[in-house]
Amino acid sequence: MSYLMKGFKCHSPVMCKVAGSLFKAHTLKNILGINEKQFKISRASSQLSSEKANSYNYIIVGAGSAGCVLANRLTEDPQSTVLLLEAGPKDTLLGSKRLMWKIHMPAALTYNLCDEKYNWYYHTTPQRHMDNRVMYWPRGRVWGGSSSLNAMVYIRGHAEDYNRWSREGALGWDYEHCLPYFKKAQTHELGPDQYRGGNGPLHVSRGKTNHPLHQAFLEAAQQAGYPFTDDMNGYQQEGFGWMDMTIHQGQRWSTASAYLRPAISRPNFSVAEKTLVTKILFQGTKCIGVEYVKNGQRKKVFANKEVILSGGAINSPQLLMLSGIGNADDLKKLGIPVVCHLPGVGQNLQDHLEVYVQQKCTKPITLYSAQKPFNMVRIGLEWLWKFTGEGATAHLESGGFIRSEPGVPHPDIQFHFLPSQVIDHGRVASTTEAYQVHVGPMRSTSVGWLKLKSSDPNDHPIIEPNYLSTERDIWEFRQCVKLTREIFAQKAFEKFRGPEIQPGNHVQSDKEIDAFIRQKADSAYHPSCTCKMGQPSDSTAVVDPQTKVIGVENLRVVDASIMPSVVTGNLNAPTIMIAEKAADIIKGLPSLQEKNVPVYKPKTLETQR
Repeated sequence: MSYLMKGFKCHSPVMCKVAGSLFKAHTLKNILGINEKQFKISRASSQLSSEKANSYNYIIVGAGSAGCVLANRLTEDPQSTVLLLEAGPKDTLLGSKRLMWKIHMPAALTYNLCDEKYNWYYHTTPQRHMDNRVMYWPRGRVWGGSSSLNAMVYIRGHAEDYNRWSREGALGWDYEHCLPYFKKAQTHELGPDQYRGGNGPLHVSRGKTNHPLHQAFLEAAQQAGYPFTDDMNGYQQEGFGWMDMTIHQGQRWSTASAYLRPAISRPNFSVAEKTLVTKILFQGTKCIGVEYVKNGQRKKVFANKEVILSGGAINSPQLLMLSGIGNADDLKKLGIPVVCHLPGVGQNLQDHLEVYVQQKCTKPITLYSAQKPFNMVRIGLEWLWKFTGEGATAHLESGGFIRSEPGVPHPDIQFHFLPSQVIDHGRVASTTEAYQVHVGPMRSTSVGWLKLKSSDPNDHPIIEPNYLSTERDIWEFRQCVKLTREIFAQKAFEKFRGPEIQPGNHVQSDKEIDAFIRQKADSAYHPSCTCKMGQPSDSTAVVDPQTKVIGVENLRVVDASIMPSVVTGNLNAPTIMIAEKAADIIKGLPSLQEKNVPVYKPKTLETQR
């Protein structure tokens, strides 16, 4: 700086000192100003570059039945980078399925249904039409989501469910546009045909036990006048037959096994477990990423194409509402800034309710003895050694679908038969030799909702399924009990039939049956429809038929929550189909389609069977 001072003549030492100080201060201010600007520019550019490093094309929230499918399909393109975030842990220990036998041994399924470790462990509000009972809702919180906890039943629903979706506003989701995606996902052990897939990642098999009680159940159903169907996922859902199951070589075949593990080594794919997404990030109404908590630290990650919610029918609407998408009045009450008023979020909640009709068995052939400690050890060791034996099945190997009354166009009651007794979701040990059927209506008219309890992401939402709130639903359940009793009374069960355990012979009148249903019916674990797919003109719709959240950009929901209405059957297979189809939509591919595939219709609707 000395060369700038040359030629400046100082007549007073004081003035000279002051002038020098002012000059220095002014020059320093200029230099600092330049440095501050440069610092701001460099900080902004380093923030941008760190955001870019912390950025992916797609972020998928939830490694469940839908999220694993999307992660696999979107990373098939090596140019697409994908981050999959899962709140729960991995489904293996030290890379081993055997060490996580509680998940992968099919017969061990009740362990995790009753354990918070891999399970969100939700509960409903007290149900006023069910003696104020609080209902237990397990949901998967682990790689594979609920496909790592469920009973492994593979049921697609009826063709008319998907045609109804199309009429409800989900254009392009009719049966001829959905069937090809069921097939694309599947490898059926019986080989491909017009309805089954032959080279998909999801292995589907039939039961191997050939248990005499399963045989008796199928025989009794035919004696009662119902047809046998050789494939309830194929041409004819109506009738009774052998169940398809997501079991492969004696192991549970979840979406983590089918889709996630085969993709995990791809360089364009990242997955994080034990990572709770707490908020979707927006610039105006444009979604740019998510905020999450891992190991107690709050972090952000960015998506330059899209964020896709696959948390399921409870977590996806919860995360939308926490992020300012939902009913504006409800959000304001909780102090959540509104990004988009979308009143359908969390509404339209639908589920299947079921009840167990149980009969004592006079012969020691049920699974009762298998639940004795010594036998459990023997069964466990055989499974750990060779993946065979009684541990290699979930034992729900037969079932069926019927119509509740004349005039009903396609089945509205489902049966799962089990050569054992289940008490309180399996949380209480079986007490006797018994067999049972799980039976319930498929298209209940009772519809519920869920809402945020608070703005804290760790708080479970308020879940109000509103079960049995209509006369029609009460009547259908009455029919379920009466029609099941009729099947159990057939000749095929004569050599096995002991006294009825549940409801019990003292329950006979409609009033008594209704009281039994209120006391004993429980969720079949099929929550759905809380982010309904429909037309943007529909004020209750949350996503459009392209699975995009209405009113915002770069955000989708792909899971069971987008079903416009619940399907006739279990939800795992339809959820996987939804994700397969959505993957093609996201990739910009034309939808697969199979026209004029025949579907069974009853010869007459004048009779119930």
